[in-house]
Amino acid sequence: MTAVTNWESNLTRLGLTLPPVAAPVAAYIPAIRTGSLVYTSGQLPFVNGELSAVGKVGAEVSTEDAKEAARLCALNALAAVHALVGLDAVVRIVKVVGFVASAPGYNDQPIVINGASEFLAEVFGDAGVHARSAVGVSELPKNTPVEVEIIAEVK
Repeated sequence: MTAVTNWESNLTRLGLTLPPVAAPVAAYIPAIRTGSLVYTSGQLPFVNGELSAVGKVGAEVSTEDAKEAARLCALNALAAVHALVGLDAVVRIVKVVGFVASAPGYNDQPIVINGASEFLAEVFGDAGVHARSAVGVSELPKNTPVEVEIIAEVK
């Protein structure tokens, strides 16, 4: 099967490799396929088993640090897709849903989730352009500032 995109060389160009899939912290699986879609569970910005940041965006975490955390969430989501079906099977990224643990009055959630969106476009090109939601919330698991899930169409 030929890859739709050069995802592997794009990750290499970005100086990244797919991490191991993060172990679930509750009763769920990292990704599931139904028909031609793969849904990931919400992914946190883990690096080597540790969160890249903790706290609320607009208070303990800057917008730029949260944007980088969203990028890491997307990388971890790709790892979950890869473990299930292989990234060569990805036709396109259909949707990204991002949650931002926001301090009162913080309203730059779309800028934070751009970290995930821009990253997916860097990896998949036009096939990485997607629909999206960026939602501000009061709390996220483990005091993470960002959580991202993706839906990918696969062949």
